[in-house]
Amino acid sequence: MYDVQGAYDTLSGCVKYENGENAVYDEECFAGFLDNDQYVVEQYTGLHDKNGREIYEGDVLDIGLRNQDDKPVIAPVSYETYAAGYVLDNGGNGIWQRLTEDCEVIGNIFEDKQLLEGKQ
Repeated sequence: MYDVQGAYDTLSGCVKYENGENAVYDEECFAGFLDNDQYVVEQYTGLHDKNGREIYEGDVLDIGLRNQDDKPVIAPVSYETYAAGYVLDNGGNGIWQRLTEDCEVIGNIFEDKQLLEGKQ
């Protein structure tokens, strides 16, 4: 679901599914989503990928590069306090460049856990 921060008194039309349809939920406000273990609330980074899609914490990105085996380099987005911002987690070395220019959201760590299996 998207825009859960807009949830208020279960007003219809505030929270949407990925396909843009109005979501059905019982939470009365944003805090209800935060307090419910059924949900993992992801923070919007304020950035967009090359297709204009919003990038959220936990998204998995194809960063537009190839490794030595000619496979796409992918990395999850996370917030790092040492960097005071969002980075691509490539084994502890944050990548700042190319985050908004050539990257593409291909999934997220909560729905597509297999995306990161065997990543370089």
